[in-house]
Amino acid sequence: MKIARLLLPGLLICLELSAQKNEAVIKDTSWKHIYRSSAPKINDLVNTKLDVKFDYEKAYMYGKAWITLRPHFFPTDSVSLDAKGMDIHKISLLKGNTAIPIKYSYDGMILNIHLDKTYKNNETYTLYIDYTSKPNELKEHGSAAITDARGLYFINPHGDEKNKPTQIWTQGETEATSVWCPTIDKPDQKSREEITMTVPAKYVTLSNGKLVTQKKNADGTRTDTWKMDLPNAPYLFFMGIGDYAVIKDSYKGKEVNYYVEKEYAPVAKRIFGCTPEMMAFYSRILGVEFPWVKYSQMTARDYVSGAMENTTATLHTDALQQDARQLVDGNTYENYIAHELFHQWFGDLVTTESWSNLTVNESFADFSETLWAEHKYGKDAGDAANFEGIQKYLADETNPSKNLVRFYYADKEDMFDMVTYSKGGRILNMLRNYIGDSAFFKSLNLYLTTNKFKNAEAQQLRLAFEEVTGQDLNWYWNQWYYGSGHPKLNIDYVYDDATKKVQVVINQTQEGNKIFKLPLAIDIYHGANKERHKVWINNKTDTFTFSYTSKPDLVNVDADKIILCEKKDNKTLDNFIHQYKYAGLYMDRREAIDFCAEKQDDPKALQLLETAMKDRYYGLREYTMNSLDFEKKNVKEAVEPILADIAKHDSSTVVKAKAIELLGEYKNPIYKTLFEQSANDSSYSVSGSALNALFDLDQEEAHALVTKFVKQPAKGNLLSAIIQISITSGDMDNFDLVAEGFDKLPMSQKKMDNLPYFAAMLLRIENTDQLKKGIDAIVKFRDAVTGDQKEEISNLINDKMLKIIAERKDAAGLKDQANYIKSKLPDSKKGF
Repeated sequence: MKIARLLLPGLLICLELSAQKNEAVIKDTSWKHIYRSSAPKINDLVNTKLDVKFDYEKAYMYGKAWITLRPHFFPTDSVSLDAKGMDIHKISLLKGNTAIPIKYSYDGMILNIHLDKTYKNNETYTLYIDYTSKPNELKEHGSAAITDARGLYFINPHGDEKNKPTQIWTQGETEATSVWCPTIDKPDQKSREEITMTVPAKYVTLSNGKLVTQKKNADGTRTDTWKMDLPNAPYLFFMGIGDYAVIKDSYKGKEVNYYVEKEYAPVAKRIFGCTPEMMAFYSRILGVEFPWVKYSQMTARDYVSGAMENTTATLHTDALQQDARQLVDGNTYENYIAHELFHQWFGDLVTTESWSNLTVNESFADFSETLWAEHKYGKDAGDAANFEGIQKYLADETNPSKNLVRFYYADKEDMFDMVTYSKGGRILNMLRNYIGDSAFFKSLNLYLTTNKFKNAEAQQLRLAFEEVTGQDLNWYWNQWYYGSGHPKLNIDYVYDDATKKVQVVINQTQEGNKIFKLPLAIDIYHGANKERHKVWINNKTDTFTFSYTSKPDLVNVDADKIILCEKKDNKTLDNFIHQYKYAGLYMDRREAIDFCAEKQDDPKALQLLETAMKDRYYGLREYTMNSLDFEKKNVKEAVEPILADIAKHDSSTVVKAKAIELLGEYKNPIYKTLFEQSANDSSYSVSGSALNALFDLDQEEAHALVTKFVKQPAKGNLLSAIIQISITSGDMDNFDLVAEGFDKLPMSQKKMDNLPYFAAMLLRIENTDQLKKGIDAIVKFRDAVTGDQKEEISNLINDKMLKIIAERKDAAGLKDQANYIKSKLPDSKKGF
């Protein structure tokens, strides 16, 4: 499961905002005393066979299920199945060709079934259940990762929403498959599957395993049967239905297919085409070939998460559907593809036995993004992905209080957080560094082969690493898996030229009594030459003394830049300049850039920033430009020729776009030709930055380009520029096209970023029909957000956009407009 999370815009431009304090909410803490064990296994799933049809009008699914089970160990005469919100029409026990009615009770969530006799664990039995699934009538909440828990989703079932296809898809994690399939809906169960779907003939279907039969029916429908011969957990069961183009690819003779909306068929392989290479890479490093019969990926409208690793059939948010111009800037969602694919081994082949141990699923998938970036794009890209993971973990001040493996939580959905994902991924990366690649991947191979098609927990992972390395790793698991927090390090350097010694003093400053045990490398540099020392931090304060004949140019602590920590590294400017030049890792250079960004009045610091603007890694080139202080005249003058060169020649369109944006601040006519040419660039990023820059030099020409561009698909930076120019110029002629462009954007960060500009545009709209169209687009976006961000984003839109626009319209005497906006507010916010 890949979490998709929206970052709120930092500035709501024309809207007057005021900070609002949330009243403290007293929360129930009784969960702190409830131990979350693995689900007890009384009966085991063996096989699940479904035959389903869909009622698009009612958003119902009519199902017939044949479920084969056996007692786990102890004899039993009953079984309990999860079946959420269903109508149960009939339950029978099958004996050969005979169906025997049996007694059961049902409370709307759990089916308690009384069997015809006591069964032993060498006996199987098969239940037949006739039922109706009614997902839209079920009230279930989700989480940050999975924002809704209805299990089965009918998207635009009546075809009422313009520009939105009709789709059906399922989302099983955590325990929502039981909304549409009676089952034992726990992660420690595994079952083979056979799913038969009858659908309108114009649609394609996707499910786990292979498509084994297709039959056209006289009523305009088609019946597809998918069969999964290998066991997988119920939360990984999947059905997807819609009007998709199916783009075929392959890996070692296995089907690899991409299901996209038809307009994206020409670019499907540019979006997903790295998949076979990823499959080969992961298979090689793990020593375990891709274990399933096929691998397909499908996009979904209104998806409740980022992506989901259904076995052999991953479902992605439709944000992955990027057009050709978006892809010029790179595939923004390639990490989603890597993440979900790695789950086919970690999560699907070997599955967590409980949500408490979710780390053995999600930490690995998060870590895989670093592995892929490093393999495909180089060490800098891998290190950048690793650093991003650290920052995601540190961004939430509650994260350090949580263990990675948690047996106490309020709700299983709480496990889907940045501790499980980002921190867990970094813990794996540190372990890889500590024992080395050879031992690390051999340990993963042992873990996978020992536990394939079964369930596991973090301790089994530890045992695999211990068997391979011959080391006792309880200290590592106790500290990082069963402990919380992270070290905060203060690093000082004391040079004594009289004794020719340098002391490195490392203080752990984190709150509390916990002291971290950390293996790390210290590199001592004389010019380009370095001497490595491997040390252990074991105490609140550790001092390491090193002799020298001439004073070192740099002492570089945590030389591999691998430790998950916060640190204050008390180096000098000269130290950091040397670090940038000679240490050379992504984080070595980034740390130097950060230090120099705080000292831009210093010529040496500014010179390093100028060098970093031409760094070998595009991400650091852009990062350096973002750190420039244009309020300082010396900075603005010094970097201008470098920016001009980058804007013309950089290999990265994202970096080019940033350079053009900054050049625009000079408002120098000498750059007009560059801006004109760049405005027509194939990259939305470059085009948008150039259009804004050109507007500051020649509003008439920029406006003419807006009129041209708005008739074509415009997304991302270009759409933002079109909206901003329209607001600034007061020209609303293109509003309908802009509104349509905003409405078509998928639920994504780009849409969130454009939201405040679009809302500000509505302040100037006088045409009531146009205003309604714009308000409807914003309300549609507001209502599509679910999960833990729903309240925050809904309040932002209601209080800081809709209410303010309504107040302005009221003040301007546009009562009909104001009343329409008020009608879109919840009752609690209408009284103003």
